[in-house]
Parts: sequence; C-alpha cells; structure tokens
Amino acid sequence: MNGEDTPLHADTGVTSGLFVERSLNEIRFWARIMKEHSLFLRLGFRAEDTQLIQEANQFYRIFEYIEQTAHSFNNQTDPEQIRRFNSEVQQAASNIFLFKRKVLGLILTCKLPGANNFPLLVDHTSREANYFRKRLIELNEGKLQSLPDAIIKENVFFLRIMADHAKFIGHLLDPSERKLVDLARNFSNDFDQLLYQARDLESMKPQSQTVPLLDQFLDQNRVSVVSLRDFKKTARDLIEQCKIKSIIHPLLADHVFREADRFLEIIDMFDTHLTHGTP
Repeated sequence: MNGEDTPLHADTGVTSGLFVERSLNEIRFWARIMKEHSLFLRLGFRAEDTQLIQEANQFYRIFEYIEQTAHSFNNQTDPEQIRRFNSEVQQAASNIFLFKRKVLGLILTCKLPGANNFPLLVDHTSREANYFRKRLIELNEGKLQSLPDAIIKENVFFLRIMADHAKFIGHLLDPSERKLVDLARNFSNDFDQLLYQARDLESMKPQSQTVPLLDQFLDQNRVSVVSLRDFKKTARDLIEQCKIKSIIHPLLADHVFREADRFLEIIDMFDTHLTHGTP
C-alpha cells in the first residue's frame, strides 16, 4: 500500500505516494487558512453575537486539530488512512463553508448592523473553503484535470483572490496612508484586468489551450503576483513594526502574503509541467 509506484487509480496513473504528498500539502496549507478565517470572522462580530462567536471558536479548534494531525503524518503514511483523513477534513471544510454563507446572508439582510466583516471578505473566505473542499474530493476520487484545464481554472480562482486582497488592504489601511492606499488600488485594478483576461482565455477553450498561449499567460501572471507578494511582505513588515496606520491585524497581513506565495508556487509548478512535461 505504501509503495511509491502503486497506482491509486488504474485510469489516472496517479501513484499512492503522490496522492499522499498532495493531500498533506493541501491540508497543511488550507487548514491553517481556515483556522485563521475563523479568527478573523470572530474579530469582526459584535460583542452580542455570542452564538456566532462560539461557532467561530469551534471552527478554530477543529482546524487547529486538523492542522496538527496533518503534520503528524508523512509521505509514507498509508494512503487509505490519508483517504479517510481527507474525507473527515472535507466534511469540516463543507461545514465552515456553510457557516460562512450563513454569516454572509445575515450581513446582506442587515441582521448584523455594526459588525466589521465586509460581505466581500466573507464571500472570499467561503470561496476558499469551497476550493479546499473540492480539492479533497478530487484527490480522493483520483480525478486530476488535464494540465491546460488546471492552469486556466487555478489562475482564474487565484487571480480573483489576489484582486480581493488588494481591495481589502486598500480599505483597511488608514485613509491618511495615501500612497499605500493608491498602491493597493492599482494592484486591485491590475488583478481585475488579469482576471478578465483569464476568463476570456477560459471562454475560448479548447482552442486557446496551446502551449505558447498558456506559457505567456503564466509569465504575465507571475510578474504581477511577484509584485503583489512583495508589496504584501513590505506591508506585513511595516504593520508588525507599527510603522504604518491601519486596522489590519498582523496575522491577516501575513495570511494574505502566504496566499500570494502559494499562488506563485502553483504558477511555477504549472510552468515546469508545461515546459518539461513532468507529471
């Protein structure tokens, strides 16, 4: 069961070792993100929202446990044990997705007046929970998308995430930080344009799925993501050193930096596979 060359599914050629590695990588990253979402949502609730605060705290504990458990496994862990773990985590991701959508509904129907969670932020976090949930389902079912499909789909998802981040940063910086606010707005506009381009490429499938077009697509996105990642790193460092005025939690600044870094890793992985044909 633990052999690196054992096919997970005969029709995909995905080995059990690769299945374990990818599963743990996804869970270690996204469980921490879900845990932090729980904290950020709780901080945005009003003092009287005791039930919502309790639910957020419970999700924090659940994903903290999941994160710790994922780090207790390694790439030699029995694939069947990881498959069961994926199913448990997928259920937790589904539950926090439903919680976030419930909170979004309360905000949009004006039932949480005075709370501090932007509707777009709650929607943003729910999209990430749904992404995480679907990734675990795909891994357990051995359904890996073709490379061209995966490249476009992942970039559409993450470009919107990056655009959202820029908008949040711009709104959470103090208005007197005019230069940084302008920078954040410029990044928001840049990633909105990249997202539109990605959706255009998506609508032109399958004719648009040529190596030259996808290679240029990845290169263009990488340049902008590197710039945004570096901006986030600078903002994070300045916030931690109390050198700028904002209401951005230091952990949130690090949180959005890590997600940009994750996107860059995915772009580089796709570029390597596209160029060298590695699995």
